[in-house]
Amino acid sequence: MILVERLRTAWQLLRCATGDDAYERYLEHHRRTHPDRPPLSRREFFIEEQRRKWSGVNRCC
Repeated sequence: MILVERLRTAWQLLRCATGDDAYERYLEHHRRTHPDRPPLSRREFFIEEQRRKWSGVNRCC
């Protein structure tokens, strides 16, 4: 059981480090700060994150 727990913890850390858990973190934040509004769907969240990430890029290199 200890090995399983360590693997689970390692997996969670990896997901956090790579941003793979961003939608789950968004949902937690949204529930705390905006309980009166529905959250974005996973697809909407992805599109908004891509737009936010790349909207400031104006040049190459």
